[in-house]
Amino acid sequence: MINLSAHIRAGDGVWWGQGSAEPEPLVNALLDQVDGIGAVRAFCGLTWNERLSGDLPDSLTVLSYGGLGELRRLSRHGLLEVVPCHYSAIPRMFEQGRLPRDVGLVQVSPPDQDGLVSLGIGVEYAADALLHTRTLLAEINHRMPRTIGSAWLPLSAFAATIETDRPLREAQVRGSDDVERAIADNVAGLVEDGDTVQIGVGSLPNAVLESLAGHVDLGFHSGMITDGVMALVEKGVITGARKEIDQGVVVTGAALGTAAMYDGLHEFPVEFRPASYTHAPAVLSQLRSLVSINSAIEVDLLGQVGAELRRGVHIGAVGGQVDFSRAASLTGARSIIALRSESAGQSTIVTALHGGVVTTARVDVDAVVTEHGVAMLTGCTVTERALRLIGVAAPHHRDRLEKSLADQETP
Repeated sequence: MINLSAHIRAGDGVWWGQGSAEPEPLVNALLDQVDGIGAVRAFCGLTWNERLSGDLPDSLTVLSYGGLGELRRLSRHGLLEVVPCHYSAIPRMFEQGRLPRDVGLVQVSPPDQDGLVSLGIGVEYAADALLHTRTLLAEINHRMPRTIGSAWLPLSAFAATIETDRPLREAQVRGSDDVERAIADNVAGLVEDGDTVQIGVGSLPNAVLESLAGHVDLGFHSGMITDGVMALVEKGVITGARKEIDQGVVVTGAALGTAAMYDGLHEFPVEFRPASYTHAPAVLSQLRSLVSINSAIEVDLLGQVGAELRRGVHIGAVGGQVDFSRAASLTGARSIIALRSESAGQSTIVTALHGGVVTTARVDVDAVVTEHGVAMLTGCTVTERALRLIGVAAPHHRDRLEKSLADQETP
């Protein structure tokens, strides 16, 4: 295994790619060797690496933009430092040195005949961060697909490399249930033929994608793609024919799905772009047909969205939700927040956000959707918004919410 002390010094800041593109052998080597190197601050995003869910070496401090994947366990144990930020701000923070950037760990495709490698299915913030990184180390995984949309790198860009031939991590998403399918049908009714869709990852987003199967000429521009997106491309639902920019192309920063999807990416018109493109306000404002579809933990009666904290633990992130919601609401078609009306028996439509943190402002939300219907909020007064939100809450919680609203309005 690689000797990281030749490349990482005490006091350095390290970052690495996320999700299926995480260079786990290099990350694990860091976990094994960091106490012998000295204090290191590390930044990462979504991780499924179980070694990042428990005790960390004393010399390692982990930062992230949220508590995604195994990082939520670190948050639960007080071992995660969260940098709250819009996803679109991450490239600039690397440029300014506000995030660790001395050493970058990436997973790349095998080199082509010219000795160039691709960042594969994990372009996103990695492509922006490496521009400002002193030392790059790479895992060359022979199963990482070559992708297009961003610049390839010569092997000379890396101070050291290791070679692997391991399967890429696959997203573990449970099947959608009846409640999620009902929500999805309500969301699909707000999407028009020809719209450009942004959507997240998980069982509810998967259900929404399935409900969009009857639409025509949808476009897609999002931070991540899944098997559900590729299924709609294959069916001819997502064509991108009416997109204002990048016509005919699915634009994304990363892929989170199955091995079958990873292996078949070369057959589809998919371009992997850096976060400085996928989430940039200047880019999103050109998508006049943009519909953002995002999830939440809770929504209060003002329409404010909480998508980060539950009982003091980071289980989500600001991520790209605000980037896309604001663009869709201001210059696009519409901004949608979709969620179940209940979680663990508690209403997700609440008088005040239990997490105490507003992820997305009320003015950036056009519609809130549950299995009980659609609350259209644009143009409504504060009281009208509250009443419409109560109307999509679980029926047995509505009386309490109405009483709470009345108490608030009583002078």
